[in-house]
Amino acid sequence: MEIRKRLKERLKERLKKDMLRVPELGKFCERCLRTERYGGNVVLMVVDAAFVSIGVNYFNVIVPAVLKFGELVRSKVGNLSEFLGLSDEILFYVWKNRRSWSVAKSIAEYLSSISEDDRTAIRGWASNSTLENWKEDSIGRIKGVGINTYQYLRMMGGIDTVMPDKIVKRYFLRLAEDFQLEVDTKDDLEFIKWVEGLARETGYKAIELCWLTWFVQYDERRLSAYRELMKII
Repeated sequence: MEIRKRLKERLKERLKKDMLRVPELGKFCERCLRTERYGGNVVLMVVDAAFVSIGVNYFNVIVPAVLKFGELVRSKVGNLSEFLGLSDEILFYVWKNRRSWSVAKSIAEYLSSISEDDRTAIRGWASNSTLENWKEDSIGRIKGVGINTYQYLRMMGGIDTVMPDKIVKRYFLRLAEDFQLEVDTKDDLEFIKWVEGLARETGYKAIELCWLTWFVQYDERRLSAYRELMKII
């Protein structure tokens, strides 16, 4: 992607205006890329990604459930291998979706086979993962893992990229229309590459643009509450 200088400056101003609504976003994304979300607990990152795969509200439903799960198993689970030993009774007490737990356990099983150290495992996997061959990837082949879950895990494993979910697409489709840019929102891979190119052109990280879209859709009251939540996830 190559954007004319004047148009690029206008785009940067537009993005900056939205970024100012979420001043903590840069540090939050840096923490994500360092695999330090949830206090560095990779089990909770994997559970978060598995819950996201069913498409319910992130801040109001998923995050509270992940935090509840973290509190429940704090003394029982220290890594992905121990997570695999949890009973369905414990899992369903927090989240009654069998598909989500199947996805989480399949991801955990693969990552724990890479290394006994969870952080080393997810970062090692992410560094060797690719966008183009995601369907052939060991995690990409897991039943229930779509492109959004795959990209989300890569982000938490240290890859600066974007998820092509409907909220992200809606934001950038509107941006493209406002600035008369062409973007293909039907082809997920092309869309991801387009946003990554836009990030390079405007001086932001792709992950920052991705998370920005999820925050700026809300009014100031909810945005303020979710900004506080960011500090603990």
